Amino acid sequence: MVNINGKKILVLAPHTDDLEFGCGGTIAKLAEADNEIYCAAFSACQQSVRKEFPPDILITEIKVASKILGLKLENLRLFDYSVRTFNYHRQDLLDDIIKLKTEIAPDIVFIPSLTDLHQDHFTIAQEGFRAFKFSSLLSYELPWNNLSFNTASFMKLEDKHIDLKIKAINEYRSQAHRPYANEEFIRSLARTRGVQINTHYAECFEVIRWILD
Repeated sequence: MVNINGKKILVLAPHTDDLEFGCGGTIAKLAEADNEIYCAAFSACQQSVRKEFPPDILITEIKVASKILGLKLENLRLFDYSVRTFNYHRQDLLDDIIKLKTEIAPDIVFIPSLTDLHQDHFTIAQEGFRAFKFSSLLSYELPWNNLSFNTASFMKLEDKHIDLKIKAINEYRSQAHRPYANEEFIRSLARTRGVQINTHYAECFEVIRWILD
């Protein structure tokens, strides 16, 4: 068993809710320990927000949701790329990610899967891998976008971590219409991953790089 304490951890989130959906329970658990958590979200998806919400609603929602999981507001980095256009801005995205690497110097980085079907997620995964190829690098699970997912690494979670994940996701009222934005799905996925490692709840990750000192 590897204990993760006293580390700098960076989550690269293509969109403002991807941290919570992909690794919210894990981040809640890591924030409890002596870890410094950072999140970079590259789009607030203003072009696809429903008309009944203000265009910048996801910026408000991520600030509340990430605080619930234990992130400090000053550790949240928000960029303004247009949703579904990341593949046209690869070099700019890579430059921004490299700046984060220089500024934060994280020990562990979480990114989407390299096989994620969403064009923005795929681009962030590729450019994140490019920037952090010499770092410990894990991909988080988003089943609705993952054609396949190698369940190579697991984080054991307690009820309180899943409760915080659900509470954080519930702050995304603008996304409540999504079929995966509900407690039943979140708990069932965490329970499935828990069964795979003989515990109650878990989140799983693909291992891209894992560097031991």
